[in-house]
Amino acid sequence: MEILERTENDLLNRVELKFHWDHPKSPTPSLKEMITAVTKAEPGSKKELVFVKDVSTRFGMTRTSGVAMIYGSEEASSIEPSYILERHKLDEDVEDSTSNSEPNPEDSEKQDGDE
Repeated sequence: MEILERTENDLLNRVELKFHWDHPKSPTPSLKEMITAVTKAEPGSKKELVFVKDVSTRFGMTRTSGVAMIYGSEEASSIEPSYILERHKLDEDVEDSTSNSEPNPEDSEKQDGDE
């Protein structure tokens, strides 16, 4: 990920980053991957206060560009529209459910018995 522009917005208690990410021979990065990369690029930032928006990848190109908003507090992040907050919350929920889920041996036994 390459940061093109970094702007400190003291009034809204956030840092705004414009970036592009070259990903040859790879699919477009997921929201989770972009948030992780932004968190690494901006020291002291927290994943739950990073919001990635305006992401676009041109057809046939391997470059994704976007904007990331990194807030200083949860209170400051409340100005984000509700659909952005939900989108980022859903990504965290998916991450939590995939990391905590283990195959249940009983489920495979039921499936074997059904055949």
